[in-house]
Amino acid sequence: MNSRTRTDVLLIAGFCGFLFFYGLGQFGLIGADEPRYAQVAREMLARHDWITPVLWGKPWLEKPPLYYWQAMIAYSIFGVSDWTARVPSAFNATILVVVVYLFFRRFRRGVEVDAALILASSAGIIGYSRAASTDMALSTTFGIAMLAWWAWREDGSRLYLALFYVSLALGTLAKGPIAPFLAALIIAAQSGSLGEWNWMRKTVWLPGIVLFCFLALPWYIAVQLRNPNFLREFILQHNLERFSSNLYHHAEPFWYFFPVTLLALVPWLVFVIAAIAETLRVWWRERRAHALDLELQFSHFTVIWLVLPVLFFSISQSKLPGYILPAVPAGAVLLAEYLRQHGEGSARVSKVVAILHSVIASGIVIPSLLIVYLVRQHRMPTGEPIFIAVAVTFVLTAAIVLTLASRLGLRMLRFVTLIPVVLSVAAVLRWGGTALDQTLSARPVAREIFGMETKPLPLAVDGVSRELEYGLTFYRNSLTIRYEYSPVPAGEHLVVVPEGWQSELRQKLGSRRISFLGHYAPQHVDYFWVSAEK
Repeated sequence: MNSRTRTDVLLIAGFCGFLFFYGLGQFGLIGADEPRYAQVAREMLARHDWITPVLWGKPWLEKPPLYYWQAMIAYSIFGVSDWTARVPSAFNATILVVVVYLFFRRFRRGVEVDAALILASSAGIIGYSRAASTDMALSTTFGIAMLAWWAWREDGSRLYLALFYVSLALGTLAKGPIAPFLAALIIAAQSGSLGEWNWMRKTVWLPGIVLFCFLALPWYIAVQLRNPNFLREFILQHNLERFSSNLYHHAEPFWYFFPVTLLALVPWLVFVIAAIAETLRVWWRERRAHALDLELQFSHFTVIWLVLPVLFFSISQSKLPGYILPAVPAGAVLLAEYLRQHGEGSARVSKVVAILHSVIASGIVIPSLLIVYLVRQHRMPTGEPIFIAVAVTFVLTAAIVLTLASRLGLRMLRFVTLIPVVLSVAAVLRWGGTALDQTLSARPVAREIFGMETKPLPLAVDGVSRELEYGLTFYRNSLTIRYEYSPVPAGEHLVVVPEGWQSELRQKLGSRRISFLGHYAPQHVDYFWVSAEK
């Protein structure tokens, strides 16, 4: 390993370690999905069952098993905790960054480190690398599949085509048939827009299909044999009905994914747009002559990879931000290729682009420094805090503008852009971690309840969010009973309700004794002890 390679390895390891792994347990599991996925993996591990996902003792067939398998391995090594539940996503993000580096090192030398770090520092990748969810697993496997397909397209080696099929099989185990469907859509669009349908035909390779089936189908067959309702529940409800209807109450307007994608590409958004514009301009100019060289065809391919998933999921009646995560790596790859084509990052940057990029890249520092106020008070503060945040942002913006407008130009783009990214992540972890934990996670609530228990008791909730309900289930490792959907437990138990809910509670409990135990102000909930029925 030469000195340059060692430097590359240290840079990538350092940034991945900090951006993806550092402070994974700084705040507890957030939302409804994180604690559910973490609990499914815990229950599968406890049952030594690698086939049927189980939640609260019952089959939970919404998602395939790849994340659960990875979390089970992490639990086996490090023990069950919230941060170990997030390790699979951090690991997957790191694998994707390394693969992007290796791809550029093999096919697009000169910007391999830029490509890797642009991807690692994209907001969408950072966010989902720190979440216990299936989205990062799909993004990684799908990203590797797309790069492998292009590597085969450029190199001709069937090993790359085999890797394409292997990665799609893993993507199918990560989140279902959406992986091969999106791949087929992108490859068809690439082939059709360039008038090269033969590449679509050549991609359909029998040994690759056999390899895909060998890897992807055994789990689907096994889980169907054990759970005859699996295909109906997974394929019809959680794929087709989720796409065609608002079955799970995630309705958003058609344009929802456009701002989500823009945010996911921060802080590189301006240059990604510039790369898209240039690629489309060249394609439009050369489309009739079919004169695109291989490099421009690759840029064209990455634009399709970036845009088509966003358009496809915009049609869906159910929308969640993670749906478009598989498109984000395309933005990083496109930008890296754009930098390589412009003199390997040595060209000057126009003043307009430099200013826009600097404002967006530095602008992320303001909400990061003020995250405590945003999370707890849901507003921007006044006075000294906002003054300090704006002053820091102004200094960073000026420094980035001056650097990009100098002779160094794009050569310093990676360096100056990573500075606000690192500062922002550090600020969120240092100052925002406690606020996020106290206001959005069930972890501190579970700790308070545990601290006041004299003996283990069943826990119920009434009138609180499902996020708190699922979080309490994970942190207590026992089913949380919800009064609204289940009979009120006949035995002695604890209940968590919104503050001021005591009159509603008495109506449901009748003559049973109730004792107030405490109040958790950050989430506006009260705890009560409830006696057994007489």
